[in-house]
Amino acid sequence: MFRSKTLILFSMAQPISYLVLFAPFLKSTLAGQGANSYADAYRIYVPGLLVAMGLFGGLFAGYGLLQAIRAGIIERCRVTPISRIGLLLGRALMHVTLIVMQGVIITIAAIPLGLRVNPLHLLAAYGMLAMMALMATSISYDLALMVRDQNSLGMMVQTTSQPISLLAGVLIPLSLAPLWIRDLALANPFAWATDGIRALFTGHGGDDVVWQGALIITALAALSVVLSSKLFNRKIA
Repeated sequence: MFRSKTLILFSMAQPISYLVLFAPFLKSTLAGQGANSYADAYRIYVPGLLVAMGLFGGLFAGYGLLQAIRAGIIERCRVTPISRIGLLLGRALMHVTLIVMQGVIITIAAIPLGLRVNPLHLLAAYGMLAMMALMATSISYDLALMVRDQNSLGMMVQTTSQPISLLAGVLIPLSLAPLWIRDLALANPFAWATDGIRALFTGHGGDDVVWQGALIITALAALSVVLSSKLFNRKIA
């Protein structure tokens, strides 16, 4: 991943654009949420941006798996003594590494704009981001192994990722949404991740939503990895 400088550079274009051109609008919009300065606005917005990168970056990871299957890479790896779950987990961790690296770059880019975060809370937030990215990547692998077609996978991901991200509150906190949207978001694990990371960024590391979000995404990430492994063994002859 460190050698893929072009990939990292181009994948950062959209997040940086949102950070520089969209976040400044939120100071007045989020005034009722305690955003009395640009620093406060970035503490509220940057966690949502990190979740958006993890969500979209992870859900599109299935394309790479399908390409590797068609190129025969997976078949060659299967004749080795490597565990089947290791073959998938290794590929998934590559995407997780990229997403966390992007998160670090976004955080550094937001510091001159006023962002200030407790270092311990920031490390915990990166940990939650990594688990959330692993969950999204594993879900993408599950879908890829079930449909085995790039066009079908693209349609499924593009159709579902947008409402999931909106119901996760990646653009603005769900506390500004109507009650029915907040109730609907309770079933969205990415919303729990967003709330947990946002609490860490705003200095509320002791809030219940932090450990609740971490528990939910960790459990779902483990479940998705196990399901991917079983599908891999069954679908890849």
